[in-house]
Amino acid sequence: MKNHILIIIFTALLLTACGQVSPGAYQLEEYLPQLYGKSIGIVANQSSLINNTHLVDSLLSKGITIKKVYAPEHGFRGKAEAGAHVKDGKDPITRLSVLSLYGKNKKPNAEQLAGIDIMLFDLQGVGARFYTYISTLKYIMEACAENNIPLIVLDRPNPNSHYVDGPLLETEHESFVGLMPIPIVYGMTDGELALMINGENWNSTKCNLTVIKMKNYNHQSSYHLPIKPSPNLPNYQSIYLYPSLCLFEGTKVSIGRGTDFPFQVIGFPEYEEKDFQFTPQSIAGVSVNPKFKGQTCYGLDLRNSYSDIDKKPNQINIQWLIDIYQSYPNKDDFFIPFFEKLSGTSKLRQQIIAGESEESIRESWQADLKTFKLKREKYLLYE
Repeated sequence: MKNHILIIIFTALLLTACGQVSPGAYQLEEYLPQLYGKSIGIVANQSSLINNTHLVDSLLSKGITIKKVYAPEHGFRGKAEAGAHVKDGKDPITRLSVLSLYGKNKKPNAEQLAGIDIMLFDLQGVGARFYTYISTLKYIMEACAENNIPLIVLDRPNPNSHYVDGPLLETEHESFVGLMPIPIVYGMTDGELALMINGENWNSTKCNLTVIKMKNYNHQSSYHLPIKPSPNLPNYQSIYLYPSLCLFEGTKVSIGRGTDFPFQVIGFPEYEEKDFQFTPQSIAGVSVNPKFKGQTCYGLDLRNSYSDIDKKPNQINIQWLIDIYQSYPNKDDFFIPFFEKLSGTSKLRQQIIAGESEESIRESWQADLKTFKLKREKYLLYE
């Protein structure tokens, strides 16, 4: 066990010395002493790694008592497809009790938190408002505050933290894909966002919060995620495209679920140009019933949009949404009600239907973005 600890600490020091990003979970010396002799709850999934070892396994090997694991969307092992309810159960590897935060309730209640002395939160997000891990973070903070449980957030890189863009969430469109008045791309790590949730009083009670910072990280850092954060985000191209393409989930158009390249294409069967095609199929654990299952779709191939991890987007692409809407044969049928929950506003649908330009639409966001960026500055931990 001591050798295992030394290896992890040595690796963290080596990453620091080499200038590589070292996530918060790697900084064992900063949080491990607080965990000994305590009953620990942990919000984790398949992305909660220290090198190639799961955080849960690392803590157990050090004699830390983990009482319960709390699983977000996609489950503790990350094998549930998007939107699929996650059930309570036992992890077959560790035999730990796993309580779902994406089933009958998304905020843990007092009974589910009974016996927990300290809660750990360690999930790899992608920096988009509708990615549900940050909604889980908000609910965990609220539940910990209500039950007097300190929370430690082990910070991880946000691959889309280098820009801020999109409309702010309007209160009437709050849902689990948008719980906070932030833009679609908010440019903050989970640790920074947790500080903002406390600082802006977005929960009724402030949480006793500690953030374990990363080393060698800034908001322009490029970071190769060692494991995909969810089943339909397999690479950095899909993660860069996600803030733009997820809006199509609120339409009758496919973004490649049920293919080997989800969130990297856009299409539907009646698209007029036939240069590119794909056929969604059922893929277990990824997308069982994708849009247009078994049908040939035609559309846009965006897989080469970001040929290098350092060639990043600096804004959401609304032009794709405008163009695909204009090419859709039955425009009255293009949008579905879920669109407002994803966009966070009633205006974007109206602007696209009215034929406004991308420039005009983007201009309508700027006053709110300016206000948000000023608030955001107070909570940034990394230069």
